[in-house]
Formats: sequence, structure tokens, C-alpha cells
Amino acid sequence: MADHLKEIEETIRRRFARLAEAPEEEQLFPTGPDSAERLGYPAHEVHSLPASVTESFAGVGNPFIPGWPREGEVVLDVGCGAGMDALLAARRVGSKGKVIGVDFVTEMIARAEWNAAAVGASNVHFMPGRADELPLEGGSVDMVFTNGVFNLCTDKPAVVSEMYRVLRPGGRLQMADILLEAHVTPEELIGKGTWDG
Repeated sequence: MADHLKEIEETIRRRFARLAEAPEEEQLFPTGPDSAERLGYPAHEVHSLPASVTESFAGVGNPFIPGWPREGEVVLDVGCGAGMDALLAARRVGSKGKVIGVDFVTEMIARAEWNAAAVGASNVHFMPGRADELPLEGGSVDMVFTNGVFNLCTDKPAVVSEMYRVLRPGGRLQMADILLEAHVTPEELIGKGTWDG
């Protein structure tokens, strides 16, 4: 079983490494600024960012619909990808706040760091890490958000436990993700694409 889970994780890692390095080649899943707009991000927010930030966007929803981060908060983006959500959050927390992005795909971390430098965001820090072993101290953040990451995690209870471990009392968890409903047939599922494509 452990080997099977490692194989799944490696397949996901390779897929997102390709998306970081060659976003124009993605064929199976919606990505980029048009996808972000369809998911409810304000067009002016999306288009105010350079193409390098938005072209590798692979979110499945808008985790900020319940509310944006507040000025001065410390915010964690779990599975930050190329950093679009983290950079939008950085605008909201301002110079007194901080956004931390964690991703297990090193190519995405490199892209996110480049993107942060391109927009001059000095209140964002990206680091490699796993969602089920977050590299942060307990009770250190005001808000945790994820976008299309939880469904990819192989140990979901550990991920939820880690998110709550790093949240301060009264902190917020906001997730945008996909859910496979029981009525979806195997044939319909096959038509949705695969992670090794």
C-alpha cells in the first residue's frame, strides 16, 4: 500500500512540475486566468497580476469567497502552486502581515518565488513542504487556505490535523476543492481525465 501511495504522489508531483514549467501544455484540466475568472475571482484582481503568475493557476474554486485575509494577519497557503492565491492574500494582509506558501513540488516553489519577486511582494515567503507535515510552529497562523489540494492528499486526516495544529485559537480554515459524488459512474470518471496524462 505504501508503494502505491508513493506512486500516486510522484505522479501528482510530476504533473504539477510540468504545469510550473510549461503551463501552455496543460490539456486535461482548466488552468490560467480564464479559469480563475470562471471560478469567481474578480477579473480586475486576476488581470492586475502578470501572466507568469496566472498562467500556472490550477485552482478548482475561490477559497476567498467566504472572506479575504485581514490586514496584519499571518496566512498560510497549503499547496500554493505558482503563488497566485498567496500573492492576492499578500495584498490584503499588507506590510504588517505575512503570507506563507507551502508546496511539495519544488518547481512550483521556484515559480512562486519568481512571481513574488516580479510583483515586488516582500511579505510572502514560499517553502517546500508537505500538507501532512507542515513546516510551521503550532498556533502560528490566523488563516489557512487551500485550493484544489485536499483531494490530492493521500492522508487526509493528517492534513486536517496539521492545518488545525498551525492555526491560532479562533483562526480560520477556508478550502476550495472538488468532491466526487456517489452517483458518478466509473465511465464518467474516466472521461474526466487522469493524473498521468
